[in-house]
Amino acid sequence: MKVLVTGSAGFISGYLVAELLERGHEVVGIDNFSKYGRVTKSYDGHPRYRFVEGDAKDTGLLVELLEGCEQVVACAAMIGGISYFHTKAYDLLAENERIVASTFDAAIAAHRRGHLRKVNVLSSSMVFESATEFPTPEGAERRSPPPLSTYGFQKLACEYYAQGAWEQYRLPYTIIRPFNCVGIGEQRALCDETIKSGNVELAMSHVVPDLVQKVVKGQDPLRVLGSGAQVRHYTYGGDLARGIRLCMEHPAATNEDFNLSTPVGHTVLELAARIWAILRPGEPLRVEHDEPFRYDVQRRVPAVEKARRVLGYEAATSLDEILAEVVPWVREQVRLGTI
Repeated sequence: MKVLVTGSAGFISGYLVAELLERGHEVVGIDNFSKYGRVTKSYDGHPRYRFVEGDAKDTGLLVELLEGCEQVVACAAMIGGISYFHTKAYDLLAENERIVASTFDAAIAAHRRGHLRKVNVLSSSMVFESATEFPTPEGAERRSPPPLSTYGFQKLACEYYAQGAWEQYRLPYTIIRPFNCVGIGEQRALCDETIKSGNVELAMSHVVPDLVQKVVKGQDPLRVLGSGAQVRHYTYGGDLARGIRLCMEHPAATNEDFNLSTPVGHTVLELAARIWAILRPGEPLRVEHDEPFRYDVQRRVPAVEKARRVLGYEAATSLDEILAEVVPWVREQVRLGTI
């Protein structure tokens, strides 16, 4: 199968493109390097991978790249940590709307020409920002109050684009919601505002790499955002990539939505304690608390039964296994000065 992946130089896309190539698919990638600057990937020279530097808002270019593609994965977006929701509130809404509209315009055109079979929308767990059902199942995004952040609201809008394209143009879709992707390869974003936590400048405002870099840089007491009681399901990037591939390949995924996540949750304080024990074993952990951001969701707990039942999918990589890979990588990036 030939696939177009927008935002192919991004964090999750790095895992996804590698997974698709390993499984024998042909991949066309497009990215404008706006987040991290120019990056290289291990698969850049792969014979079944073609990369085009360009903007996903260029509908004409997307139409050209979709020629012969059976599916598109809409990954391109402005995306960042929680600080992004405050410093880029308008841009997250406006820019991401332009990107998703361009992607769907191109996908609809390619579908009408007869070769594109499906669009896969990379949504977000933030559509459940205001959820009151826990664990939160697929469908709760329509029963819950709307997300409060512009990012969460726009990601929910992406899902309505899929609904509208199906209802009007019969373009099949799959909606995919990753939960708290963790892995290696993410750098400091070029457009991030400078936000400090104690004596350390946050790297991406994503909790795992930022806690690691704080400990590596000697922060003691360790500062955490808010109470530290926030619950997250830290899901390995390789597991997410496999889940996205299954959503693309499985016929039962058509016109469905799936939460992709580990079933195991941890508080931020539990995460901090594990990272501290790896980097400073035997030393007591002391914690101080930063003022929480407005959109710091306290419970993000997904129901994962649908993906297991329909796709046979489980995210099996444990937090300890994730940290065994991520902690040394972040420590090396701190040494190199990239974080």
